[in-house]
Amino acid sequence: MVYHVGHVAVEALRGLDFEVQPGEFASIVGPSGCGKSTLLHLMGGLATPTSGRIIVDGVEISVATDTERTRVRRDKIGFVFQRFNLFPTLTVRGNLEIVRQMQGLSPTSKERIKELLDMVGLPHKVDMKPLDLSAGEQQRVAIARALVNDPAILLADEPTGNLDSVNSDLILSLFKRLNRELKQTVVMITHNLEAAALSGRIVEMKDGRVISQGILPRVVGAGS
Repeated sequence: MVYHVGHVAVEALRGLDFEVQPGEFASIVGPSGCGKSTLLHLMGGLATPTSGRIIVDGVEISVATDTERTRVRRDKIGFVFQRFNLFPTLTVRGNLEIVRQMQGLSPTSKERIKELLDMVGLPHKVDMKPLDLSAGEQQRVAIARALVNDPAILLADEPTGNLDSVNSDLILSLFKRLNRELKQTVVMITHNLEAAALSGRIVEMKDGRVISQGILPRVVGAGS
């Protein structure tokens, strides 16, 4: 993957071969600028590679049309970001209802909204607005929003980056439950090696490449 900054070509990813199995929980770690977010955006069809192939659930999105990529994102992928990106003027219910409306579909049903808010532990917050919620609660609403269309894949970019340790643990526990109970495929970018250690596989990146995969020895003593 090559970006152009003025007349300068910047190679964000190089020689990268990476695969996630259905139902897997994988964490991607590495220093800032190593290409983690670029990789996640490519996997989610938010960016188009300058070379190579990206296949999501049998669909080669690297050569798909914009319409096809949009359909894959809508039907197969949920996104969770460090910034919650909730609509501040809408209630929690409104933030979940509007997802399908923005996709040209019927609004999210009341039954589905209740199911999702029960799942993230916020059924009593349905009529509150984001600014009336804690940061951890806002992130849980963002996760509920990502699950509206029951996607097979959840892509999370530093989902605990703006949270304290208590709320980080709640979010990570939720990801583990989604992966374990609903067989959700989860790919999470994180700087936190303790958080990464909770996933089933750790992928370490450096300078646009995958340099190791598995449980890293130093993660065992992370935080010590």
